[in-house]
Amino acid sequence: MCFLKLIFVKFVTHKEKMPEVIYENLGLIDYKEAWDYQEKIFRSTVNLKISVRNGETTEATKNHILFCEHPHVYTLGKSGDKENLLLDETSLAENNATFYAINRGGDITYHGPGQLVVYPIFDLDHFFSDIHKYLRFLEEAVILTLEDYGIKSGRVDGLTGVWIDGDLPTARKICAIGVKSSRWVTMHGIGFNVNSDLSYFSHIIPCGIQDKAVTSMERELGRKIDMQEITKVVKTKLADLFGYSYLE
Repeated sequence: MCFLKLIFVKFVTHKEKMPEVIYENLGLIDYKEAWDYQEKIFRSTVNLKISVRNGETTEATKNHILFCEHPHVYTLGKSGDKENLLLDETSLAENNATFYAINRGGDITYHGPGQLVVYPIFDLDHFFSDIHKYLRFLEEAVILTLEDYGIKSGRVDGLTGVWIDGDLPTARKICAIGVKSSRWVTMHGIGFNVNSDLSYFSHIIPCGIQDKAVTSMERELGRKIDMQEITKVVKTKLADLFGYSYLE
């Protein structure tokens, strides 16, 4: 595996209209409640695109981004293996955790308090029609955020997400990314370990990868990070990379 670093440049000329994104911070919210809300926006956007294509309307689609945290929950992507969850129903309850098999890509991951979760529901026709590039932009927003805090991170070839020491035996994952896309509309997104309780990762094989550890900003820096502060930084990095402005 090789540790990759990519450079992103986004140019917006004075003749281009910058895309707009509706921003919402949902705070600490139950996973299923947030998932249902995502699905509502996603389905509405996809249906509008179908209506436009059929000549039934000329209404433009809107882009949304949701920031939040979740109570303890494990989610399994559609390509994942439930054997990577090491808890049964009783043990889940004892750990105050829930479990959902969901419709994103990827395997199993954990969300919980202290982890910044970001759900972009973008119509990529406003940006670029390239899911690979989209994933790299999400990763880059986290990489640039970590750089601001003095943490060097990057990619591991063939493994989506953000890693520290990705080409070394000490490789550890700090951010998981899993998405769904239909008609170039996205949902799901980023799980960024800021002040996460990392003990919860011991109950799964994260992303189905057995030989790599997980970490958080708190562990790397030896101090807690203000969640409002990190939210602002990630929010800015995403807007800069994709070249959009926020509607709040």
